[in-house]
Amino acid sequence: MALILGLLIPLLGTMLGASFVFFMKDAMSPRIQKSLLGFASGVMVAASVWSLLIPAMEMEEATGAWSVLPAAVGFLLGIAFLLLLDEVTPHLHIGTETPEGPQVHLSRTAMLALAVTIHNLPEGMAVGVVFAGAENGVANLTLASALAVSIGIAIQNIPEGAIISMPMRAAGNSKCRSFLIGSLSGAVEPLGGLIVILLASLMTPVLPYMLAFAAGAMFYVVIEELIPEASEGDHSNLSTIGFAIGFVLMMVLDVVMA
Repeated sequence: MALILGLLIPLLGTMLGASFVFFMKDAMSPRIQKSLLGFASGVMVAASVWSLLIPAMEMEEATGAWSVLPAAVGFLLGIAFLLLLDEVTPHLHIGTETPEGPQVHLSRTAMLALAVTIHNLPEGMAVGVVFAGAENGVANLTLASALAVSIGIAIQNIPEGAIISMPMRAAGNSKCRSFLIGSLSGAVEPLGGLIVILLASLMTPVLPYMLAFAAGAMFYVVIEELIPEASEGDHSNLSTIGFAIGFVLMMVLDVVMA
């Protein structure tokens, strides 16, 4: 039951954020969007460090100085995987007009959805791998700490859902369509988490690499997408404040619920 709940909580966060389209008449203000982008970045970085990289190294502490190897290798593989996915998937980021990836004839909505899928996949992987770690008795990874990661991802998914659905509404889509697209953007997370859990149960020895892999994938999203969007233009100081709040909140959740 805890596993199912943990996989679904992030999706519920996305749906809650997407529902803002029914209550907000105007497009999201740049100040709010900058703050929320910074907040999401802080949550993802803190979760990557406390819930993924540190446990990956603690699993291998018996190897001494070599305990850092799985974390380093997994982290770089996670970065490389998202980089490859970014290159081979046609997608369009919110607020831009030029598609990235291969040139194909897809609608703007479809390419926006693909961009969000790339973004959300690492978060689902992170939730799945911490639950897999808790089930396999990884040091400092309990069901409570795994739920903390799930809740932290869900909290940062609330602004994510709003950031997706509000521009869709501003672009002329109906409220229901904007809500549906915003909600579906989070559907990949429980699916990605479930796949990781199944793989981890079959390949327990590579769990440290999988923990670090998820961390690398999330760092890629933060560095490639969230921070550049949060830092460009005016009000970048708000994104810095949002980052600090998100980082501390996730750190506290991870420690308190360990």
